[in-house]
Formats: sequence, C-alpha cells, structure tokens
Amino acid sequence: MSEQEFKSGFVSIIGRPNVGKSTFMNKVLGQKIAIMSDKPQTTRNKIQGVYTKDDSQMIFIDTPGIHKPKHQLGEHMMKVARNTLRETEVILFLVNVSEEIGRGDEFIIEMLKNTKTPIILVMNKIDLVHPDKLIQQIEVYKDKLDFSDIVPISALQGNNVDKLLEVIEGYLPEGPMYYPADRVTDHPEHFIVSELIREKALHLTSQEIPHAIGVEIDKMKADERGTVHVVATIYVERNSQKGMVIGKNGKMLKEIGQLARADIENLLGSKVFLEVWVKVQKDWRNKTQFIRSLGYKDEEY
Repeated sequence: MSEQEFKSGFVSIIGRPNVGKSTFMNKVLGQKIAIMSDKPQTTRNKIQGVYTKDDSQMIFIDTPGIHKPKHQLGEHMMKVARNTLRETEVILFLVNVSEEIGRGDEFIIEMLKNTKTPIILVMNKIDLVHPDKLIQQIEVYKDKLDFSDIVPISALQGNNVDKLLEVIEGYLPEGPMYYPADRVTDHPEHFIVSELIREKALHLTSQEIPHAIGVEIDKMKADERGTVHVVATIYVERNSQKGMVIGKNGKMLKEIGQLARADIENLLGSKVFLEVWVKVQKDWRNKTQFIRSLGYKDEEY
C-alpha cells in the first residue's frame, strides 16, 4: 500500500458528563486508558487514545464533560474541551439516548454550530432503550443541528462500534502514521497509573469527595526481578476527606490499592507492588502549580 493511501487524523470526543466517552474509547482500544466512573466530570485532562489499522490511524482525544466551572480546575477542564474543537478532523458528539435532551446537550450544540469540522452524532446506550425511543431521539437531535452522520451505539457492549469506526475513517484525510502501530496512548505510563488509582478512589468513596481527589505518582521503578514498585499519594482537600479515603482501620485505602494494582498490572504486563498514601492539600483545585504537578499539561492550562 502506498503512503498516499494511508488515512489519519485526530478525533475529539465531546459530550456532557457521564455519557460514556471514556467507556467508548476504552472499548475501541481494548484496554483501559481513560477512567470510568458513575460520578460526572471524572475526565480532567485530554487523554489521547491511538487506534491503528493497516490503512488508517485515528487519534482520539477524550475531553472533559461539559459543565459550568466552579473552580480553577473546572475552568481548565472547559478550556481543554473547547480547544479540541479547533484541532481535530472529526468531532464525535456523544449523547445518552436513554435520557431526554438536556440543557448540557443544548449548550454543546450551540458550541458546535460555530465549527466547520464534520460532526458525528453518536447515540450511546442503545441497549437501554426501545428502538422506537431511539428513532424519536434521533429526530429531536436532527432538528437541532445538521450532523454529518448519526450512528447509534452501545459503548459498554460494543454494539455498532465497528460501524462507527468505519464512518469516522470516511472523514479522515490522507496523512502520516503519527504514532507507532503498537502505541495506544501518548500519555506517559505515570499519568495512566495515577488515573487508574484515582478511578478506584472515586468508585469506592462517597459522593461527598469525588472531585477533591487528585493522585500523584511519587515513584515508579522496576526491580531486578521485573516487579514494578509504585508509590502514590492521593490528595484530598480536607481532613474529613482523608479519613473517608483511609477508612476504618485502613480498610478503604487497602481496597483502593488492591483494585488499582490489578489494573496497573494489566496495563504494564508486570507484577506490581503498590504503596498508597493519603495527604491533605487544602483547596488544591484552585492552585495552578499544584494542578500542573499532578500531570495536567502546561500548554492546556
């Protein structure tokens, strides 16, 4: 195959919180690089997933869910989301078809009206609705914006995901292979590991603290036998939150560590020794330098 026939491009995934953006990307890539949580606004940074075939390469950018910012970190998340609209070949607008169109969806549609980039409306969670409901929802969205394509899927079950990838490829220009064929993300392993730990903390802790949790990898090094030693710190904003994350007799922290270690071992393909600490960093979501120290890129802040 000649180089001219190879197609490539960047694909932004946008949508309001908790519509399945990370679930979709993890399904496409066949492994977890974006955290999944039932708590909204868990994706804070652009996470690029790379999907490569013999004749094409798609670089997915998983954006933070669109929401009204309440602090400096929230402002950063919204800036990242908006920037992706200007730097990609295709936009995937994911919506939850099992819910009625909401103000968040309407807000995103208004944002999208100003872009000339092809927009594919992805109707996610079709496994939760009757086909008649799906048809009704499609008509509602078609009246709002002239989408380039509309593709119903179930990211969780994988229904129609292959079809969506074919549709995306149809919009990609001829271009180079930006990343090696075996690469699935451009993020360093340290960042992915921190995200896996944060996912478990989000999943296991109460609704009171999800967005006050940040994770930093203090050490990550393999020994002579190939075991990777990871030391991580979970940051919270208040002493009461620290108590929740640690749990009675350390039970919660131990469970977070056990679940995260299993995912990290799967990611690295190695045995992992994981040590997790919890520290209080008051109001860290409004401290620029601290946010950057957790891996959020300077050029995006």
